[in-house]
Amino acid sequence: MGVQLLDLLRDQTTALRYAPTPKRIRARIGGRTIADTRNALLVWEPRYVTPCYALPEEDIDASFSTSESTLTAAERARCEARPVLDPSVPFDFHTTPGEHLVAHIPGEPRTVLAYRPSDPDLGGRVILDFAGVDEWLEEDEQIAAHPRDPLHRIDVLPTSRHIRVYLDDELVAETNEARMLLETGLPPRYYLPRGALVAPVTETATHTWCAYKGRASYFAVGSRPDITWSYPDPRHDAEPVRGLIGVFNEFVDIEVDGVRDDRPVTPWSRQED
Repeated sequence: MGVQLLDLLRDQTTALRYAPTPKRIRARIGGRTIADTRNALLVWEPRYVTPCYALPEEDIDASFSTSESTLTAAERARCEARPVLDPSVPFDFHTTPGEHLVAHIPGEPRTVLAYRPSDPDLGGRVILDFAGVDEWLEEDEQIAAHPRDPLHRIDVLPTSRHIRVYLDDELVAETNEARMLLETGLPPRYYLPRGALVAPVTETATHTWCAYKGRASYFAVGSRPDITWSYPDPRHDAEPVRGLIGVFNEFVDIEVDGVRDDRPVTPWSRQED
């Protein structure tokens, strides 16, 4: 019997998963290197869709003290209710048994939250709060948002399909010159030339980081904020969408060659719950 590959990967999200990485991993605070290792593991806790670094304690320039979770009961309940977990979840919400820690950096007034999973396959490694560190590097390249998944990829293809975008049944964009961005585990995204927009578009103050595509700037369409975005300086494989406008399929209706696509359900859908 055949196996649908993506279903196979999704079926494993309830397990603790890990993978060695050959990359040199460094963490910096205030320009100072506080962790440097060639022996990191990428770790996905159950229900998490993005990995974190688990580092040998001896490769971290810090002492550790035990602590308790910083989450309130209400915050914990909100996290428990989510079917999948992404980097927007507070660091101190963990789904595998382990020990909550605080990392104390010599000569540094700041502390960093940390966690030591108890699973023996992780060799006692420690996970540092990604956002609690100023800078992370894989080899000599700074990364953002979270560690990159070696099974995650991006393809960008030009398409001459006739794309129409409707917001509340009003046509807001139309083109035959879109680019389709295919990203592991996500619905196809259509990136449109700015000239394809036939409704007023205004840049908002919102910016986010993607570990694979870079820093995104967001736009309002009419009175609806942050349903489109653009990468003015994209990374690596996302270079073909530089300056184009991406659209949240979750919040608009997209018609492709006269057939309207179903709206996907993703972690972003909850933004308009």
